Amino acid sequence: MALLGLLLLTLATTAISTSCYAAPPNVLLIISDDQSWTDFGFMGHPAIRTPHIDRLARQSAVFPHGYVPSSLCRPSLATMVTGLYPHQHGITGNDPPRGTDRGKMLKHIRAHPTLPRWLAAKGFRSLQTGKWWEGHPRLAGFTDAMTHGDPKRGGRHGDLGLKIGRTGLEPIFQFIEDCGETPFFIWYAPFLPHTPHNPPQRLLDRYRAKDRPIALSRYYAMCTWFDETCGQLLDHLDRKQLSDNTLVLFVVDNGWIQRTPQTEVPKGWRFRFAPGSKRSPNEGGVRTPIMVRWPGHIKPGTRQALASSIDLAPTILAATGVRPKKKLPGLDLITLAGQPPDAQATRKTIYGEIFAHDVADIDRPSASLQYRWLRHGAWKLISQAGSSTPQLFNLGNDPHEIRDLAGGQSNRTSRMQQLLDDWWHPSRRQSRP
Repeated sequence: MALLGLLLLTLATTAISTSCYAAPPNVLLIISDDQSWTDFGFMGHPAIRTPHIDRLARQSAVFPHGYVPSSLCRPSLATMVTGLYPHQHGITGNDPPRGTDRGKMLKHIRAHPTLPRWLAAKGFRSLQTGKWWEGHPRLAGFTDAMTHGDPKRGGRHGDLGLKIGRTGLEPIFQFIEDCGETPFFIWYAPFLPHTPHNPPQRLLDRYRAKDRPIALSRYYAMCTWFDETCGQLLDHLDRKQLSDNTLVLFVVDNGWIQRTPQTEVPKGWRFRFAPGSKRSPNEGGVRTPIMVRWPGHIKPGTRQALASSIDLAPTILAATGVRPKKKLPGLDLITLAGQPPDAQATRKTIYGEIFAHDVADIDRPSASLQYRWLRHGAWKLISQAGSSTPQLFNLGNDPHEIRDLAGGQSNRTSRMQQLLDDWWHPSRRQSRP
C-alpha cells in the first residue's frame, strides 16, 4: 500500500512535457553545510582556498546574490527537495516539540512532490548521500540511499550518510557505475564544513598562523576539505566522460560565521557560530552563492539577478523535461542565466522566513516563527515576529547590515512590509512566487 501511495502521488502531481533539450541530463546537486557566502576563493575570501569550487565557478552561471529562505538546515534542505518555502512544505525546524515522536514530522515529506519522485517519472535513479532529516530517503522517492533514518538506530539527520566526503566518495562512484545508461540524480550534502571541525592535519597546517585563533584555522581547513571532495567528484565525472551531460548545481544550506574568543556575543550565547549567521535572517545566515553548470546550454559568467534555493527544483525540472502540475514559486535559472546582464528586473524580490530550532506545532508554522525577511533590489527588510519595528538595510553600500535605515525611510519600510505581508500565508500549501 505504501508503494502504491507513492505511485499515486507521483502520477497525481506530475505531468511529463517534451523538453526543449535533446535528452535529459544527469543531475548533481552539491550542498555545502554551514559555510558563509564569503568563504570561497571566487567570492573573494583573502585566506580560504577553494580551487576546485573556483574552477566550477569559472564553468558556471554564478549568482552571487543567492539566498536560502531559512538559515537552518532541515527546513533549508526540505525547500531544495520540494521547491517550496518552509511555510508551504511545513518543515520549519530541526526537531519536533519536546516529547513528540520524531516520526510525526515525516508526514510533510510524504505529502509533497519531490525531486526524486518527479525525476522517477522520467526514468531516473536517485541517490541520497550526506545530510538528510526526513526519515528513510525512500519516503521522498530516492531509489538509493546511504541514510537509514531509523531513530531506534540513532537516525536523525543523516546517520550513515554523514560519512560521505569525510571518508571518501566510493558510494557515489559505485552508484554512477551501476546506473550505466540510466539517467541519475545525486544529492551530495556532506557534513562539511559543518562541525566537528576536525580537518586533516595537513590542511590545518596550511591555516595555522600566529595571529589567527585556532577555531578559525580549523574552520578554514574544513572549507578546503569540502572543496577537495567537490574536486574529486567533478574529476570523476570528467574521467567517466559525463560532465557534458550532467547538470551541476551548487548551493549552501545556511551560513556560518565562526565564533572566536574575540567575537562579541550576547550574554548566554552558547553557540559555536557568531550572531548574524546561522539561524538568523542576516546575510551571514541566508545568503549563498548559487551556481549552475551545463556545458553547451549555460554560458559561464556572473549574473547579478537575485536567485534563491526555491529555484533549484524548477531549474532541474526544466532541464529534464518535467512539468509539475502545480506551479512552483521559484524560477528556472537556466532561463534566467540566458537573459541580459540587467535581468534583475525579472525578479525584484526574494523572500524568506526564520523559525525556531524546535518546532512548536507540527501543523501550524506560525507558532514558531521568529523572523520574516525580504530583499527588494538592493534593499532588505527584516521583520521580527511580535515586533512592529522592522529593520531596513541598503545592501548596496552596507552588505553587512550595520546601519538600520528604517527610521529615515518610513515610506519604503511600509511598502516593503506590505510586500512581505502579502507574500506570507502560512495556512496555504502553495503560494504565489
